Amino acid sequence: MKSERSHALGTALRNFFDTYVRQLRGMSAHTTLSYRDSLKLLLLFVAQEKRTAVADLCIETIGVAEIIAFLNHLETRRKNGVGTRNIRLSAIHSFFRYVATLYPEYLEQSQRILSIPFKRAATRTIEYLEFEEIRAVLDAVDRSTADGRRDYALLALMFNTGARVQEIVAIKATDLELSKPSSVRLYGKGRKERICPIWAETGQVVREYLEERGVNMREPITVFTNHLRGPLTRFGVRYILAKHVRKAARVGSSLAKKRLHPHSMRHSTAVYLLKSGVDPSSIAHWLGHSSVNTTNKYATMDLEMKRNTLAKAKPLGDRTNSKASWRKRPDILAWLDSL
Repeated sequence: MKSERSHALGTALRNFFDTYVRQLRGMSAHTTLSYRDSLKLLLLFVAQEKRTAVADLCIETIGVAEIIAFLNHLETRRKNGVGTRNIRLSAIHSFFRYVATLYPEYLEQSQRILSIPFKRAATRTIEYLEFEEIRAVLDAVDRSTADGRRDYALLALMFNTGARVQEIVAIKATDLELSKPSSVRLYGKGRKERICPIWAETGQVVREYLEERGVNMREPITVFTNHLRGPLTRFGVRYILAKHVRKAARVGSSLAKKRLHPHSMRHSTAVYLLKSGVDPSSIAHWLGHSSVNTTNKYATMDLEMKRNTLAKAKPLGDRTNSKASWRKRPDILAWLDSL
């Protein structure tokens, strides 16, 4: 009986990834791997807590208590942040939502697991670089070396396009159009494809870098590679950015105070475009945002834009519109009392 229940868990996992994730939902390889890692960590944790082998686990052994303990384990033992915790929980929710459809006898258990809420995280100020700071970072790159020329082309293209780090490391030579007007084809979340324009200066830098490497633009060759000629990873991009930011920070003190990472370049592009007068809808298409609401958050980030907004607003001493609209509706208090 126990082997049959273990078999049910294995069947559910196999069908979840083969049928639901890949075929029905058509999720990207990145999302598939994230789901795989989340469920693998869960199974290993529960097996260790139950002092049994993973192969002997069954669906019944993975309940609300086990999952909450696993989520706490992620934060306390593995030192994961709330964001990572919620990503793991999202994968678990998705799996048990599928289990509920595959095995109706586990519907009640699945519903209890789906009721486990995501944890709210304190929102941090989004760090980005001003245009002068971007210039300082680029100027800090030693372009007399092959690595320096690669780094310069990488950072210039990241700032130009606002590409996600996973998008930038996946660029192939065939994705680039370096004749005027220059552009690059990017593949974003959910395999969404978009064409992003490239400034002439950026196009020239990338062209020279590829010519130095002898890259055939008609072949799908990875543009940015490491010393082993393999594709750069997101950790490699993080290292490259951090190295040149540290060097630039010796001259510009403002950089030393910021917590920067590859995604900061994307934020920097958005703010720069917004301050240059580009409308949020165009920026949303540029960055590959699914909603303009995502782009609108950048309007709240820049202190200079906030000051300009404040200057346009009437000061508190202006009594031209002192009558608040709620005063015209004295029954609003009665309505609030009735709630």
